[in-house]
Amino acid sequence: MQLGRIVAHARADAPNECCGVVAVRDGAATEVRAATNAAASPMRFEVDARELYRLMTEIEDRGDELGAIYHSHTRSAPEPSQTDVNFAALWPGVEWIIVGTQHDEPEVRTFRIEEGRVTEVELEVR
Repeated sequence: MQLGRIVAHARADAPNECCGVVAVRDGAATEVRAATNAAASPMRFEVDARELYRLMTEIEDRGDELGAIYHSHTRSAPEPSQTDVNFAALWPGVEWIIVGTQHDEPEVRTFRIEEGRVTEVELEVR
């Protein structure tokens, strides 16, 4: 299960935020690719441009596309921060999965962030 991989990554990287991408084909997740949080911080994430380029190339070479970017919030609710909203401007059409790990049971929420507007969307688990 792809969602289980995302939650496991968030737990493993705590107390720092985790980050990664989700490849999709025909609207369904095909693979979760963990990335390294170059910031190594509990307050933010940063993906090295070369690593992101490599991940994107591998996804596209398989005929998939980027469907979501995920990360965790270790000290706040799983809601997009202003930093998340600003970063999302670079990735139109991509969903944002945020895992809140500040409680015993992780909370996962998904959003679309278009032109600075945040809309929560239902995460379909198949």
